Amino acid sequence: MEPIERYLQGISWDDIITTSIRIMLILLVAWGLMLLIRKGLRKLEQRLLEQGRKEGEPPSEVAKRVETLIRLVRQAALIAITVTVGLVILRELGLDIAPIMAGAGIVGLALGFGAQNLVRDVIAGFFFILENQVRVGDVAVVNGTGGLVERVNFRTLVLRDLGGVVHIFPNGTITTLSNMTNDWSAYIFDIGVAYKENTDQVMAVMKKVGQDMKADPELGPLMLEEPEIFGVDKFGDSSVVIKGRIKTKPIRQWGVGREYLRRVKLAFDQNGIEIPFPHRTLYFGEASKPIELQLLEKYRPGSDPATPPTSGSAA
Repeated sequence: MEPIERYLQGISWDDIITTSIRIMLILLVAWGLMLLIRKGLRKLEQRLLEQGRKEGEPPSEVAKRVETLIRLVRQAALIAITVTVGLVILRELGLDIAPIMAGAGIVGLALGFGAQNLVRDVIAGFFFILENQVRVGDVAVVNGTGGLVERVNFRTLVLRDLGGVVHIFPNGTITTLSNMTNDWSAYIFDIGVAYKENTDQVMAVMKKVGQDMKADPELGPLMLEEPEIFGVDKFGDSSVVIKGRIKTKPIRQWGVGREYLRRVKLAFDQNGIEIPFPHRTLYFGEASKPIELQLLEKYRPGSDPATPPTSGSAA
């Protein structure tokens, strides 16, 4: 018992009480800091949800994007506070944390070199989601490949093209991203008519078709406004090209555009407006007769199709 008594007598109870109080204060500050962070994240979540609703995003997509962001920020804050509080407590207990800090720095540096591509992808994905550059359901062109966005992750972006092929892009490797369905979409059309046609009349017919479509109960709600007819865009080899645009709701431009072209073709037919198309003439040279004359001589009444006509025979 004497060794134990001597050990207890050598303990500085004042230091233990002071250190315990400091540790409790540190934990209390950390707990309060976490409460403030959670409260701030809840306000941020509500603000992002409200902003997404104002922009017309689908509620499910807004909730998923905001939840991903808030979860990432919460985890990062929790890890940072836990590591900081742990180091401070170790220092209060009298341990030298300098070697720990140095070792952690070396390990972090090694992991950083080994996983730099992963870190780059995660950081790029975080800003994709934070800035709402692209969402699930958008049609986008990523690094020259177009398709429907199926998933937006922190490390990868997944596209599915028209043929059903799935393309996976690490976020850090995306150099160009073109979103074709952000807020609104547009269908650009170039319609060629014959040079003999009155372009003012042609544009009037095209505008009338657009007005009828805007008044249509099914197609009208998909269109943001009546089609814009920009006018004569260029003189082609065999046609005068008239350019225009139809502004639609996101991802609706192709269906509306195809229907507009179908109706324009019918309207041109009704008004006798010619849409030129390429013609081809066959030429057999000076020594050969025209193909029509050869066929006429070959199949004229009383002639033998198996016997070629001679140039000296009497008619």
